[in-house]
Amino acid sequence: MSGKGKRLLPPWSPPTGSEPPKLKLYNSLTRNKEVFVPQNGKRVLWYCCGPTVYDASHMGHARSYISFDILRRILMNYFRYDVFYCMNITDIDDKIIRRARQNYLLEQYRQKKPTASQILKDVLTSREPFQAKLAETTDPDKKQMLEKLDSAVSAALGPLQGAVESGTSDEVVTDQSEPVLLEEAKDLLSDWLDSQFGSQVTENSIFSLLPKYWEGEYHKDMEALNVLPPDVLTRVSEYVPEIVDFVKKIVDNGYGYESNGSVYFDTAKFDSSHNHSYAKLVPEAVGDQKALEEGEGDLSISADRLSEKRSQNDFALWKASKPGEPSWESPWGKGRPGWHIECSAMAGSILGESMDIHGGGFDLRFPHHDNELAQSEAYFENDHWVRYFLHTGHLTIAGCKMSKSLKNFITIKDALAKNTARQLRLAFLMHSWKDTLDYSNNTMESAIQYEKFLNEFFLNVKDILRTPTDITGQFEKWEAAEIDLNKSFYGKRSAVHEALCDNIDTRTALEEMRALVSHSNSYMASRKSARLMPNRTLLQTIAVYLTDMLKTFGAIEGTEAIGFPVGGNGESADLESTVMPYLRVLSDFREGVRKIAREQKVTDILKLCDSVRDETLPDLGVRLEDHEGLPTVMKLVDRETLLKEKEEKRKVLEEEKRRKKEDAARKKQEQEMAKLAKMKIPPSEMFRSELDKYSAFDDKGFPTHDSEGKEISKGQIKKLRKLYEVQEKLYNDYLQMSQNGS
Repeated sequence: MSGKGKRLLPPWSPPTGSEPPKLKLYNSLTRNKEVFVPQNGKRVLWYCCGPTVYDASHMGHARSYISFDILRRILMNYFRYDVFYCMNITDIDDKIIRRARQNYLLEQYRQKKPTASQILKDVLTSREPFQAKLAETTDPDKKQMLEKLDSAVSAALGPLQGAVESGTSDEVVTDQSEPVLLEEAKDLLSDWLDSQFGSQVTENSIFSLLPKYWEGEYHKDMEALNVLPPDVLTRVSEYVPEIVDFVKKIVDNGYGYESNGSVYFDTAKFDSSHNHSYAKLVPEAVGDQKALEEGEGDLSISADRLSEKRSQNDFALWKASKPGEPSWESPWGKGRPGWHIECSAMAGSILGESMDIHGGGFDLRFPHHDNELAQSEAYFENDHWVRYFLHTGHLTIAGCKMSKSLKNFITIKDALAKNTARQLRLAFLMHSWKDTLDYSNNTMESAIQYEKFLNEFFLNVKDILRTPTDITGQFEKWEAAEIDLNKSFYGKRSAVHEALCDNIDTRTALEEMRALVSHSNSYMASRKSARLMPNRTLLQTIAVYLTDMLKTFGAIEGTEAIGFPVGGNGESADLESTVMPYLRVLSDFREGVRKIAREQKVTDILKLCDSVRDETLPDLGVRLEDHEGLPTVMKLVDRETLLKEKEEKRKVLEEEKRRKKEDAARKKQEQEMAKLAKMKIPPSEMFRSELDKYSAFDDKGFPTHDSEGKEISKGQIKKLRKLYEVQEKLYNDYLQMSQNGS
């Protein structure tokens, strides 16, 4: 450092850094977690199999659509992908055709107002093929369901048979027994009527009314669950021309063939072709005839239909319509689309020759998705129609398999009658999207408690933020506790990010968020016990982060910066900012009244103040929390939640009151029993058991010498004589009671 040379910048030590985690998704095509790489920058093309709309949406549907909604929101709002989401509605299908015919024919039957004798005859006739089906059924779950149905029909038949045999008039019988029997036997009658007259149903509108109604109900259910609508919704009935063209090109490419007006996919030809492979998802299922027949549909597995195929593994692209089925024109004659071809044609029309993500339920892997892949790659002559296949796990009900065909399902409306959409979503978030989820009371109780845990944290933070301060007072010095909490915050936020990168593991993410809230609660409690205000800015930062994450997951709607909405959707922020100043005036006034009442010991006024807190305000959705030596905490809470808390508190108090009453009664009984036991002791025996005190007694059992052999003093004898006389009286009373038989 001579000072003569020119000083230069010293060398800079660059940070080594670390490689950020990359998003990986479990890809059913590889059965591994794969790094997610969209084909075109941040643009993500996503197709999801939608519902077949012939009945009410159930929790199995919710399993897929809530789970995919969570994944979609996270990809869009957390990872910032530009997601283009396409979903279909299957409104042409064997199930829809059969159900529509059955509903129509049963309604026609009811309108004819058949006599009681005719109803009895028809139910007995329809029961014969049903019982034959029952005898042939080997699946234990299905057999149990059919047996339950048969028992219900048998119970409903009894009164009607008795009335008819006794000659009761048709009018009386019809009024008393017909509604019950028709309701219990509607499945049997519908099947029988369809087998007899289904081929005569020719009006296409009959087949469109049913799916149109149930599609509307499905959309209402999704809106109630806060599931985002797709960017594009495709209906099979609107894409029949595109489906015909799609099938034609598959045939032209050499992978399909016509047989008796139907068109089938040639699986052997496709599988033996260069760059093609059949059953990419579940290769071990090839040849599973039960699965293949389920994929073809109940109306398409007759012996004549099965004989049309070159191989049992081939599947229908286009089905020649039979009498009693809707039909459209095609190069092969009047017919209707096969099930699998619908998704290929519609997705291909919207998303092109290759998509980034295809989603659906686990049970759709084979044959539906494998057949989709085969026919689409046969059409586009490629081997990458889908890059990532995502399948949501099964849903069980209290450990039992859920199945609409087994009539073991819970509708979405029924589920929403028991729990809120947020609670259902939290239950799904607390489980892996690709694993089996058990919908049970325990599952929902865990979600309810998690919601309550978070809500209390948000309410406490908002109360702290409402504490008056000037603009500079909101920035407080950080001590060791704040530094530690902030370190925990960044650690948990990093852990949440790693969990979401790991196949969007919301279960772990929610556990890390729970741990962050626990640390924050401990921090607030320690400041409160020290009579110090917590750091507002730090708690606000944590609460805003947690709120943003819950918004990302779809568990919070609205624009409020912190916490769950209060009041109706969109009303929360205005409600809180409007109501809180008035509540603060009320709270301060009440606290002043309580202070004077305590000083002057006016208990009636204190009781009135408690009544305002415990009875009046909860009905308005307001919770006041009194803390000794600290300002009263005010919280806006959902009214139903507060009323439930109020009822639970009442039950706890009643239980405590009952327990105290029982304890007092038991204590009284024990005292009486002890007194009775004491009364039974003759005075001559009362001191003889106390050998540690006395060593000699007179002929009446009165002690004369202590344990050391010394004579008992006159003063002590006087005291013992009084005890002896009391026991003598008690014993005489006991003898008197015994003589009286009491």
